[in-house]
Amino acid sequence: MGVTDTEPPDSIPDDRLPDQPLKGRGAVSNRSGRFEAAAREASDDGWRIDESDDDLPPLRTTVMPDASRTVIARNRSPDIPFDRSINPYRGCEHGCVYCFARPTHAFLGFSPGLDFETRLVAKFDAPELLAKELSAKSYRCDVMALGTNTDPYQPIEREHRITRRVLEVLAAFNHPVAIVTKSTLVTRDIDILAPMAAKGLAQVCISVTTLDRELARRMEPRAATPGRRLATIGTLAAAGIPTGVMAAPMIPALNDSELEAILQTAETAGATSAAYVLLRLPLEIKDLFAEWLEAHAPGKAKHVMSLVRQMRGGRLNDPDFGSRFAGDGPYAALLRQRFRLACRRLGLNKRSYRLDCSQFRPPPPAGEQFRLL
Repeated sequence: MGVTDTEPPDSIPDDRLPDQPLKGRGAVSNRSGRFEAAAREASDDGWRIDESDDDLPPLRTTVMPDASRTVIARNRSPDIPFDRSINPYRGCEHGCVYCFARPTHAFLGFSPGLDFETRLVAKFDAPELLAKELSAKSYRCDVMALGTNTDPYQPIEREHRITRRVLEVLAAFNHPVAIVTKSTLVTRDIDILAPMAAKGLAQVCISVTTLDRELARRMEPRAATPGRRLATIGTLAAAGIPTGVMAAPMIPALNDSELEAILQTAETAGATSAAYVLLRLPLEIKDLFAEWLEAHAPGKAKHVMSLVRQMRGGRLNDPDFGSRFAGDGPYAALLRQRFRLACRRLGLNKRSYRLDCSQFRPPPPAGEQFRLL
């Protein structure tokens, strides 16, 4: 498939991108990725003649095909509860400014800034590749994670339906799947997920960063509102799908005060499990997030970054296993204690829900070729 546009055809050349917030976008800038030989950065030289330049046209979203010949990504991280995952898309139109996946866009020659949320790459043949990999005699089943890097239900999924077709393959193989998303679009696939859940093969976790709709709009400009995410938890739970809440990321002095409220409202909606992740600022994200703070919360910028350093051993990012998700130091310890106490009070994580890998069976092929549902 070729490139498709999901926005108006007008776009802003890189050298005209202002370091100011753009409506509907999370990142403030579009600086070159760390692997590029030349670094480009927009600036105002004070000689603007045409004041109409203030009203630059909106950025468009383009979708390009991914040429990868495999679809299952593997990891050996000791602090991640899965060893394999599928990400149907690279880049994410939700535009969450804090997204830890942003630096991966540099591997494609794109900026982790605005490029990450406007220049997307889709694995159009992911279902076919997945069926081939699962059919291999050497394959050993374990829980497949969806949404570990970018959201599998970001807006372009409505048109391309790659995630849905991946789920169809997993269902045909009786392969267990765990999904993390902040999109209401996941409810579209209840017809697949509910029967899988009934067999112990599916669970979903909804990411809720804040209950403040305005803060969510600025941090996650194209994601579902907090209220719609909570409603999604209720819809999934009512369909018999084990559903949890991911309070992530917790950002000190910005949204961490909402931790208990997020857990409470999610539990009321139907969540039975919960987790949280502390803000991570690896590589380019540290500058992107600092720019966002200066643009959207200038009065809190220095305080927030100071607290991040206090929880990261004086750094803005801690890559070490065991501490990278929860942080270290008194502030991080207090957050952990608050989370444990809230979960105990609400009855969250009371029961460990384990997906069943014993039912995995490749379906009988039709002739020589696997047929998707």
